[in-house]
Amino acid sequence: MVRYAFFLGCNIPFYHPDIEQSIRKTLPRLGIELEDMRGYTCCPTPGTLPSLDETAWLAVSARNISIAEEMGLHIVTGCNGCYAMLNHAREALLLEEEKRERVNELLKLVDREFRGTSEILHVTHVLHRDAGVDKIRNSLERTLDGFRVAIQYGCHQLWPSELYGHDDPLKPRSLRELCEALGATVRDYSRLLLCCGGSGLRGVAQEKSYDLVKVKLDSVREETDAEMLIAPCVSCITQLDAGQVALRKTGRIDYSIPILYYTQVLALCMGIDPREVAVVAETPQDEIIKRIVGNKSA
Repeated sequence: MVRYAFFLGCNIPFYHPDIEQSIRKTLPRLGIELEDMRGYTCCPTPGTLPSLDETAWLAVSARNISIAEEMGLHIVTGCNGCYAMLNHAREALLLEEEKRERVNELLKLVDREFRGTSEILHVTHVLHRDAGVDKIRNSLERTLDGFRVAIQYGCHQLWPSELYGHDDPLKPRSLRELCEALGATVRDYSRLLLCCGGSGLRGVAQEKSYDLVKVKLDSVREETDAEMLIAPCVSCITQLDAGQVALRKTGRIDYSIPILYYTQVLALCMGIDPREVAVVAETPQDEIIKRIVGNKSA
């Protein structure tokens, strides 16, 4: 059993508790134990402290990381934004002694210290690396055999590649291989690496952010016969889900594509009740979930 400190972040428990449950219910079945980080806070997200006060951002991130260090564990998170911000902070503090000393002076106020011993990983990285596709394949009660899917990585899982290094940012493979382990046929499309428009842009220019949703979804629609999108990023899921609704209401698209988080689909394939792991969505997904539930493993 591999153990990780589980950093939930804000968006998953607040907006997608079903995604949280899908992570909690699937990883232990694959030999990955999750221990809750008691007292963690926001990572913090780029639109907050990192945009206003670098030292405050680094101190908050360092405090979060120090909780895992006290537990003696590396961190795993299901949020691309948390994965990015905690990694950026850790890298800055390890490389720049002056910043590290300043932050640790602040952390003394709450009896903590950043040491840099805990790494930060994404859920899909530990699934791909620690569980592996064979173990995933052997854990399934149902498969995605006969299903055609498109995938969406999300920007913060791939760039900057020199910091992350878990995948080739221009030809990523990990999510494709994880989906193929479920039996899915993964369809390529030209806008795979295009930003969904979520997070930063959505916060300041929502309609412009939906322009990017349309470009991406049109690419999937016109270039593939995919029946659903699978993503490991909660911000991408929120943006592509809500964006479809807005685009349909204004007549800019006349179709819908269900979008699910990877561990939601994994949970369904493991035989876990959909009512526990796949319920929060604006774009209709009941039909695709019914089909997955009825697609028994050979």
